[in-house]
Amino acid sequence: MVTAISEISAKESQKVEIRGWCHNLRSSGRIAFLQLRDGTGRIQGVAVRDQLGDEAWESIQRLTIESSVVVRGTVRSDERAPSGFELSVEEVEPVQIAQEYPIGKKDHGPDFLLNYRHLWIRSERQSSILRVRDTIEFAMRDFMRREGFVLADSPIFTPSACEGTTDLFEVKYFDDQAYLSQSGQLYQEATSAALGKTYCFGPTFRSEKSKTRRHLTEFWMLEAEASFMDWRGNMDLQERLVSFVAGRVLEERNRELKELGRSVETLERTAEGSFPRIDYDEAISRLQKAGSDIKSGDDFGGDDETTLTREFDRPVFVRHYPSSIKAFYMEPDPERPDRTLCDDLLASEGYGEIIGGSQRIHDLSLLERRIVEHDLPIETFGWYMDLRRYGSVPHSGFGIGLERTVAWLCGLEHVRETVPFPRLLNRLQP
Repeated sequence: MVTAISEISAKESQKVEIRGWCHNLRSSGRIAFLQLRDGTGRIQGVAVRDQLGDEAWESIQRLTIESSVVVRGTVRSDERAPSGFELSVEEVEPVQIAQEYPIGKKDHGPDFLLNYRHLWIRSERQSSILRVRDTIEFAMRDFMRREGFVLADSPIFTPSACEGTTDLFEVKYFDDQAYLSQSGQLYQEATSAALGKTYCFGPTFRSEKSKTRRHLTEFWMLEAEASFMDWRGNMDLQERLVSFVAGRVLEERNRELKELGRSVETLERTAEGSFPRIDYDEAISRLQKAGSDIKSGDDFGGDDETTLTREFDRPVFVRHYPSSIKAFYMEPDPERPDRTLCDDLLASEGYGEIIGGSQRIHDLSLLERRIVEHDLPIETFGWYMDLRRYGSVPHSGFGIGLERTVAWLCGLEHVRETVPFPRLLNRLQP
């Protein structure tokens, strides 16, 4: 019976068939040790020459690293094995004998590994990261459904920028000029007015020429919007989401976290919730006391976020940023109009912003004024202003970056490891 390695613990003393790849091979002349992987896990197969025919033994000797193979044998328990089980090999059927594998055991630089990213993802570390990513992505979707949100995908082709930035990728769209989306938010404001609470989850694109460890030119983002939700409810929702995701990773990916050397204490504290909430002015004061030369009115850089988050043992909300450094659609604080009803959620341990959210402007005249102040083409936003003409209500939303969340929860140095095929300023291959 074909068996996944992840299910091998239920097959003790049974004959199984494993279809996968030879991760490594050692042979003493009489005994061969095959490290097998099948995408769900890894197991060691032990082949004894005296117990096999000459043909089966010769098949084993022909195997090379990453050769594809079908192996049949009996499962037995072994406390020394990482999974607690080994396979007593009885038959070996090579599917394809791989050529010399380009990724060796020696250290390779990042560029080399990125050139071979299509093979590098087979390594245990990279596979573990992608499994955690899978859990995070589906946990986000599960949470949104539990909260009553409807998935309403936003378009990838858009006629203009949504935040007044020039960091856009232009594409020819028949006889018109279009751009790859940098956010699905504006469209979520429309769908939430139809369905109450909606979200989208898809790729977004930013053409900013950044080489930091937190930036990709193509990344995935979940963006949510809810009618009649104010900025406080918005933060509550974000906290519940991140706590839920951390808890799900702890529940499902303990083995992968160990492989990555990730301390689970951070995830445990995150799963508890109770994130601190400070306003922008307090954040500026904390940074200045820590030695930063940041001034009131400045936006935070990566170093500022790193410094600030190291003062807390779990994610921290920073709210009420100055209107001058935030997007045109954010609702001003009625008690202090130079501040917005917005928040950023900064991940702990120096990982910085993973969520940006705000209450949106719902007054038509104010929105028109803000569009003009930001020197945006008002005719492009006609449909967006219609949302304020026909049944406008207070509403709020946020966007959470998937890759930054994966990097933080996995404890990674760079977001390039968080996605199967990263797109960076200087990389479009493979």
